[in-house]
Amino acid sequence: MTARIQLGRSFSIAPKATALVTRGLYSKIRNPIYVFSASWIAGLALALGHPVALLLVIPLIPMQTARARREARVLEENFGEAYREYRRKTWF
Repeated sequence: MTARIQLGRSFSIAPKATALVTRGLYSKIRNPIYVFSASWIAGLALALGHPVALLLVIPLIPMQTARARREARVLEENFGEAYREYRRKTWF
C-alpha cells in the first residue's frame, strides 16, 4: 500500500510515463509493488500452512518481470539518461 501511495498519480494499469518517481521505496526498488505482492502471497501461503499455494508465485514472477520490462522501456524513452541513472542505483 505504501508503494502505491508513493507512486501517486503516476500509477496506471498500462505503462505510461507521467513522472519518474524516485522517492520512498522507489529510491531502492524500481518495482516495489511487484516485489511486495509476490512476497505477500508467499508469506500468506506459508502463514496459513498451505505451501502448495506457493505455486501461485511461479507464474506471477515472469508476468511481473515482463510488465516491469515494458514499463522500463516506456520510462527510458521518456526520461532517457535520468531513468538510466535511476536504474543503475536501484534493484528490480
